[in-house]
Amino acid sequence: MNSTPEERLAAAGLKLPPVAPPVAVYVPAVVSGHYVYTSGQLPMVDGALLRTGKVGGEVTPEQGAELARQCALNALAAVASVAGDLSAVKRVVKVVGFVASTPDFTGQPGVVNGASELLGTAFGDAGIHARSAVGVAVLPLDAPVEVELTVELHTPMGV
Repeated sequence: MNSTPEERLAAAGLKLPPVAPPVAVYVPAVVSGHYVYTSGQLPMVDGALLRTGKVGGEVTPEQGAELARQCALNALAAVASVAGDLSAVKRVVKVVGFVASTPDFTGQPGVVNGASELLGTAFGDAGIHARSAVGVAVLPLDAPVEVELTVELHTPMGV
């Protein structure tokens, strides 16, 4: 894998979007030493949610996985905005995925796989990570999915 993460995304027909503007008082990503922590990213494209509703209700699990993929793409854009580019990433450490779902839906891990698979596409083995997939009653703006990342950088920033 001599290509960059951005090149691997492009080969999959994807590119980093502009960083999604925060919907409240926070920043999209923060660097602390070797690590970048993103805020939760919603499935936004051009400032609008792709879908609203609950997985297991108005949103199918397959649609939820696609939305999780968009969340991860937005999170990578936030990482690149503070790290310079994705080649600065040594590895993905942790993914937390929140899935707004109906009370009887238990497939949250499958939904969050959309994010995990995207990270594997971008980073290969360095994209293998620890993860939580949590079902919740509601997310901001009635989004079906929200994803946050912790990544380790090759070189600490600001040191």
